[in-house]
Amino acid sequence: MIFKDREDAARKLAKKMKHLRHEKPVILAIPRGGVVTGDVIAKELGVPLDIIVSRKIGAPANHELAIGAVMHDGSFFPNVDIINALHVPKQYIDAEIKSELEEISRRLMKFRGNTEYDLENKTVILIDDGIATGATMFAAIDWVRKQNPRRLIVAIPVGPKETIERLSHVAEVVVLEAPEFFNAVGEFYEQFEQVDDSEVVVILKAHGHKPS
Repeated sequence: MIFKDREDAARKLAKKMKHLRHEKPVILAIPRGGVVTGDVIAKELGVPLDIIVSRKIGAPANHELAIGAVMHDGSFFPNVDIINALHVPKQYIDAEIKSELEEISRRLMKFRGNTEYDLENKTVILIDDGIATGATMFAAIDWVRKQNPRRLIVAIPVGPKETIERLSHVAEVVVLEAPEFFNAVGEFYEQFEQVDDSEVVVILKAHGHKPS
């Protein structure tokens, strides 16, 4: 399945979640691309959109290779196999976490204006425009679970079969495409432009957020 763009993928994804409307779910999108996806889904389900920011920690020689991801409270979800295989030193990881925490704080304040969440006993849907290793999503899942939601769902248009299977062990998963052969999320979209900060701010303001 090839999607025209993020909106097209989101509409298809929303159709599989119409039954969740009555639960008044909390929609948490991962910026930036996931916010465009989440915007469509939130409107289809008739609920506001919110965001959650988890940031990938890249390997020393290849920053695109995730050795883990960190949340705004400093909790780190490591990709232990890769860390051990590359012998990544703790000092490197600590320095990268510190740097990414600054970026997380900047994004949360710029996009939603605060860092407070109320997820206890609620249905939470985590949304992105696609995943590869899933590092940022696993970190988000780990953090959300600590907030004691009633139900946790991950909704994504596309991700590799292996990662989707791993996700299904820790959350309910709604996915449109889970290919065995996977190179990058963008290859499943005809249009996959970068989403900039200003677009995210506009979307979140429309959902009632007051970015600072």
